Amino acid sequence: PRLCVVGGGPAGFYTAQHLLKHHDRAQVDIYEKLPVPFGLVRFGVAPDHPEVKNVINTFTQTARSDRCSYYGNVAVGKDVMVGELQQAYHAVVLSYGAEDNRVLGIPGENLAGVYSARAFVGWYNGLPENQHLKPDLSCETALVLGHGNVALDVARILLSPLDLLRKTDITASSLAALACSKVKRVWLVGRRGPLQVAFTIKELREMINLPGARPVLDPADFTGLRNAVKDAPRPRKRLTELMVKTALEKPGEKTVEAATREWGLRFQRSPQEVLPTADGTRARGVRMALTRLEGSGDSAQAVPTGEVEELECGLVLSSIGYRSLPLDPAVPFDPQHGIIPNSSGRVQGAPGLYCSGWVKRGPTGVIITTMNDSFDTAQSVLEDLQAGVLDVSVSREGFGAVGSILRSRGVRPVSFSDWEKIDAAEVARGKAAGKPREKIVDPKEMLQLIGH
Repeated sequence: PRLCVVGGGPAGFYTAQHLLKHHDRAQVDIYEKLPVPFGLVRFGVAPDHPEVKNVINTFTQTARSDRCSYYGNVAVGKDVMVGELQQAYHAVVLSYGAEDNRVLGIPGENLAGVYSARAFVGWYNGLPENQHLKPDLSCETALVLGHGNVALDVARILLSPLDLLRKTDITASSLAALACSKVKRVWLVGRRGPLQVAFTIKELREMINLPGARPVLDPADFTGLRNAVKDAPRPRKRLTELMVKTALEKPGEKTVEAATREWGLRFQRSPQEVLPTADGTRARGVRMALTRLEGSGDSAQAVPTGEVEELECGLVLSSIGYRSLPLDPAVPFDPQHGIIPNSSGRVQGAPGLYCSGWVKRGPTGVIITTMNDSFDTAQSVLEDLQAGVLDVSVSREGFGAVGSILRSRGVRPVSFSDWEKIDAAEVARGKAAGKPREKIVDPKEMLQLIGH
């Protein structure tokens, strides 16, 4: 069987890995829009979390298998259509992730100084489309809307000592911008309460222990919470206990003296409007509706009380989630949930078409969640091969057919060994600067480097 995976991020690689491991004759081709592979492992994981990027070693083993080929620099839905892939392969798995962000839908959202956390993360991680972001870091107070791990990531990067960041693979231009940053206070604001935060204890602990920054948590937000989580699942209980301890215990004098920066969590506030400066061009703050919670636990809903408050800030980062986009009019898509409608990864009403990762189940979870989800989709493909649902008696040309389509359209794919040249160049540049790598952020420069 010739199988094709669209998207070279974790979902795509895990899907390919499972197919190759459990079918000893399958040929798997991976198509990726960018010249470089690994998706959010390269462009989403924070630069100061290098251990999370170790999965790249596994993905590299998959790509080097003689039954796997990687074709970067190929935008499916533009350079080649899904229908064309379906004619060339016995099965096509869409694993292209979530390449957009949810919008706040409030007035003032488009003022200067307001960015999506997704674009900000892409900027400091070298995602080509975000290279010209130039976020304005000339204010003292930043507001992050959202209480997830991405919200903590951006707050941590804004407040981290430069010495810590210099040793990471953060891009040279964002490091230079952060070196001139005036931001010394970051508020993380959420619509619901401390019991509904979506970040995990590891990320919170890291934030609490960040050198030179002190947590500012209002004790009133946390009184009586220890009892409320007595019977909660262990992760929620430990996370809440850490917040309670941080809020209610007096910090040591040394910590307070050493801290020149601060961050805090604000709860039960829902953004209503980004307020403009007098000349109407920039953000100067956010008007919040105060909320009360109806219901409890994860299903609690935030309902406006009618009261409002204004928070002053010159930088607003919206971290309310990523969003998948439809790839090709031929593929069914549910715009309300931002997913491809499917059952165990089988795309509804489209035999031979599958999906895995965030475009399958929505943009939630960590890499391990995506791994299990992708194995689940790959299992569906294998079952369909075994049951004869996918007809392999008809031979398919795979890249043979797609390659000539791409040539006729002037598209030159990037192979995995091409990527390894780019990788080696990045590592060499990084070594010169005392970093693990210096990412090349311009696709033109990547292609030049490999002689395209």
